Amino acid sequence: MADIRIDVGVLEFTARWEANAPVSRAWLLNRLPLEGTLLQARWSGEAGWSRLGANLRLEPENATTRPGPGQILLYAGDVSEPELLIPYGACAFAYQGGPLRGNHVVTLDQAPHELRTLGEILQSKGAQSLRITSC
Repeated sequence: MADIRIDVGVLEFTARWEANAPVSRAWLLNRLPLEGTLLQARWSGEAGWSRLGANLRLEPENATTRPGPGQILLYAGDVSEPELLIPYGACAFAYQGGPLRGNHVVTLDQAPHELRTLGEILQSKGAQSLRITSC
């Protein structure tokens, strides 16, 4: 059963919380519904990213630089701005200065091939609305 729903433009995804990121989960859960814009990632490969715009610092928990498709990362470190990263394919999380480690906080329920549509839309149509809500 899904924990959260993620709408990106006309696409709908369901997802579940990751148990190994309790602080990140609590931070994100307390901000739902969360609305923003999802853009094609600049440095991380096949992923969309969304600025969180919050003055936020979280310690690494369940952190990775190489998330798989559908493994959503929350980054709130000290070398780049707070953001969410939603990989839809091959991804190496980074900023212009090098690699980043983001907290794997949510995993989409959809199969990797289903996420390819997300990438096609971001690349062909540009920025998309993003809304994350509890189920």
